[in-house]
Amino acid sequence: MTHTLFIAGDSTAAIKGASEKPMTGWGEFLQSYYGKSIKVENRAINGRSTKSFLADGRLAAIEQDFQAGDYLFIQFGHNDEKKEDPSRYTHPDTEYRHNLIQYIESARQRGGTPVLLTSCSRRLFTTEGKPDPLAVGPYPAAMRLVAEETQTPLLDIFEASQQLYDTLGDEESMKLFMHLPKGAHPNYPSGVEDNTHFSEEGARQITKLVVHAIEQSTDLPLLELKELLQ
Repeated sequence: MTHTLFIAGDSTAAIKGASEKPMTGWGEFLQSYYGKSIKVENRAINGRSTKSFLADGRLAAIEQDFQAGDYLFIQFGHNDEKKEDPSRYTHPDTEYRHNLIQYIESARQRGGTPVLLTSCSRRLFTTEGKPDPLAVGPYPAAMRLVAEETQTPLLDIFEASQQLYDTLGDEESMKLFMHLPKGAHPNYPSGVEDNTHFSEEGARQITKLVVHAIEQSTDLPLLELKELLQ
């Protein structure tokens, strides 16, 4: 029997069009780790927060296709912190948490499994040369609290990505992101320096972190997925 793994999230996970390449979302590579019994349905989309994803009717669209036994991977935070945009901003201690609970309840009410994923860290380093623990503000911490309060499986991709950047260091970690000099790619003729969005290599590395977190999880009922990952 085939089950679907839906991804609800933002540009860090979303499928990118030809005009955006080589920018790549980590969700583009998840299917390659699974056999025919799991279908990855990547519904993440650029620029969305928990609030705007709901307002656009994108969770409602997932609900129409969601079946008992399916999984809903939920990763937001980058756009929830945009205070300058009221259509996307959510307070980490109130609306953000309430929205996450709405996603969680949506999956559970339909007989599925919700899974929270903390935001991939931005590539920001402190003056001491360590990854900035507030690279996505208070949103990863807020999601961890929601996971604990609702007994929802959590994949801490923020922490895992920070560890990856720390291992690579400031210079090497740049290769994981959209850093291109002027004239290096026709999609970015003026060059680009982006410490949020991933290169193809970066997206592949983040996908590996997601897969590893699934393998290491002790409270995530994805036994079939774990067998396929071995």
